[in-house]
Amino acid sequence: MTVTSSPAAPASEHPRVRTPSLFTTGARLAEVRWAAAALVLFLAGWAAQLLGAPAWVWWTLYLACYATGGWDSALSGLRALRERTLDVDLLMIVAAVAAASIGQVFDGALLIVIFATSGALEAVVTQRTADSVSALLDLAPERAVRLNTAPGARQEEQEEVVETSELRVGDTILVRPGERVGADGTVVHGLSEVDQQAVTGESVPVPRGAGEEVLSGTVNGTGALRVRVDRPAAESVIARIVTLVEEASATKARTQLFIEKIEQRYSVLVVVGTLLVLGVPLLFLGHDFEAALLRAIVFMIVASPCAVVLSTMPPLLASIANAGRHGVLVKSATVMEQIGRTDLVAFDKTGTLTRGEPEVAEVVPEPGHTAHEVLTAAAAAERDSEHPLARAIRAHADRHGAAPAASVEDFESLPGIGVSATVDGARVRVERAPVDPEGPASTRVQVSVDGRVRGRISLTDTLRPEAARTVEEMDALTSQPVHLLTGDNAATADQVARAVGVGRVHAGLLPQDKAALVKEREEAGSQVLLVGDGVNDAPAMAAATTGVAMGRRGSDLALDTADAIVVRDDLTTLPRLVALSRRARRFVIANLCVAGTFIVVLVTWDLVATLPLALAVAGHEGSTVIVALNGIRLLRERAWTR
Repeated sequence: MTVTSSPAAPASEHPRVRTPSLFTTGARLAEVRWAAAALVLFLAGWAAQLLGAPAWVWWTLYLACYATGGWDSALSGLRALRERTLDVDLLMIVAAVAAASIGQVFDGALLIVIFATSGALEAVVTQRTADSVSALLDLAPERAVRLNTAPGARQEEQEEVVETSELRVGDTILVRPGERVGADGTVVHGLSEVDQQAVTGESVPVPRGAGEEVLSGTVNGTGALRVRVDRPAAESVIARIVTLVEEASATKARTQLFIEKIEQRYSVLVVVGTLLVLGVPLLFLGHDFEAALLRAIVFMIVASPCAVVLSTMPPLLASIANAGRHGVLVKSATVMEQIGRTDLVAFDKTGTLTRGEPEVAEVVPEPGHTAHEVLTAAAAAERDSEHPLARAIRAHADRHGAAPAASVEDFESLPGIGVSATVDGARVRVERAPVDPEGPASTRVQVSVDGRVRGRISLTDTLRPEAARTVEEMDALTSQPVHLLTGDNAATADQVARAVGVGRVHAGLLPQDKAALVKEREEAGSQVLLVGDGVNDAPAMAAATTGVAMGRRGSDLALDTADAIVVRDDLTTLPRLVALSRRARRFVIANLCVAGTFIVVLVTWDLVATLPLALAVAGHEGSTVIVALNGIRLLRERAWTR
């Protein structure tokens, strides 16, 4: 596999010591702690109020809730003011203080808790993404064995353990069996099999010999390799994947809920309205200050964003809970809202539409022999091997009743080739057979006994049984054909696409190619939902409107970069998730209409007549309860199954 270099950090900068822009761990942990403290104080104050404790007790608890949950929002709002903008954070603080000033301290504390909890959830999700990027750096080993040629006639090699950040282009490193490759480079001597699944998503270790490329962070098999370094650490595939994930995650972090997109105008409108309600009666109508202030406070209460906030969150949170019951973890309300906008779905192949594990597809015996004989001999020779192909052959033999051999001795692993062993006195050799590189991807092994070929076994990565149905349903839900993104060759991609009904195929893609393709579709106006499972899918997941990871086999980076996780790897949940998100979006719009109607009616009443304070609070709280109860209807089973 050839990787084209892209602009990266200076060669002297090792990816392990970089400080990604996402990393602000202390601040995010503090935000979570403050939100938790605010919630505890609010519940304690509510309990004290309901139990008839003295007013000063629950007032103190509520005001403590104000302080712990509201100080961060107040600072945020003041910073926004410094930049000549208004946001809901500041408006929320003003509304909460106004509520407390006329005795409605419970309402203000509830508003504080809602905003603080929402901010804490966002902080947790962002921190987990940052942690997953940090974990990715651990794929690249910290040290490598560099080979130096000692001066003198014999030109003996000397081994030197160095930091991988010190490796330079042209250096030669030694990679022993079982070690991770320390740099992107080319094999100059040795033969082995390299497990590249963490980086490229390939389900089977690939043979690597002289002249072939290996990637930093991949795991060497049973043979020793000497590798010439082709790229410094800061320009390796792993480093570039980290950069792609960071950049895309930072960009997507700016995605907002629908209601957040109107917060600036809403905030300005409420503030201006409150000032007018206070100032006009004082200056032009001769009202006294106390009456004008009371009317302005009532205006602030009825125009406050409580009902608007609850218009959005309960439907989305109820949808998240419903999806969770059915095996889909959606990480935030923002994600649940944006899933419903999807108009283009793209699938990775290996581990997503397929199982990601090799299985025996066919056993072809030579004339005069049976498939049972070939399978029995191969399973016996592979008995002591932990190679994925060996596990697949043994499992197939068990399912088909191939009797184990009475005696297996002298097992030998042949790096990059196969295995051999003495089975019941005969020497059995199982080795890779050549396949058509342009044909559908499969692995073929040849089974020989005492030097004579007995037959061949073909292994392939099988499709998930629900893949075709899922593709069909997603195609019906979206306005654009389903896409397939894979690093495999075109023949394999086309074969899978035909089997499951995918409309558009993109083959031979590297991780950065997948991300670039997704960005291209996003820039063209598409809302892309990408489903994958590997490290190589993470940059594209981060770039997509919504990234979905397969939970059981997904890499840590894929799981943490993704916006949603299919916990049980059941693809049929995806169409239901999209439909549920669209239903939640309709509920949000309906709730906003209800909340808006209440606000307009109560504000108009307050402006043209005298709205009693008790009625203002009742109307405000009534609209809040109505939208909350409407939202939690999405917890019902019918909301998922419809």
